[in-house]
Amino acid sequence: MNTKKSPAVKAQMLIRKPVSTVFEAFIDPAITKNFWFTRGSGKLEEGKTITWEWEMYNISSQVFVKEILADKKISVQWDQYQTTVDFEFKPLGDTTYVTITQYGFQTSGDELLAEINGASGGFTTVLDGLKAYLEHGINLNLIADKFPKGVTDH
Repeated sequence: MNTKKSPAVKAQMLIRKPVSTVFEAFIDPAITKNFWFTRGSGKLEEGKTITWEWEMYNISSQVFVKEILADKKISVQWDQYQTTVDFEFKPLGDTTYVTITQYGFQTSGDELLAEINGASGGFTTVLDGLKAYLEHGINLNLIADKFPKGVTDH
């Protein structure tokens, strides 16, 4: 990963579940919908383009799956920002340390700051929701409640 030429956003969290469980939560949209997007067009597979939907906001994004290293790393090219997002999984005994890094931003100035701010807050929220769901079986509705109707437009 080359982050020296452009800014990068990083979010991380310890999840008290085995690495295979945490990894699969990002691969399988039937699990991911409980803490991030509401619908995925399929499981992540290297070389495939997948659509993620946030139905409450009526938006979707396409991601191209660049690389999958089982239980270690998922790397996608995100169409919304034309950036790369790496999800890295480090086993620590029977727990997993997840790091999400987004880099390769194409913008500058205020637009870049807005993208970095959104990504930083967004990926932190995703990891918080992942932790609640995998460790406690609770869907906190964090993504839906981040931009409720009547407060702000997403």
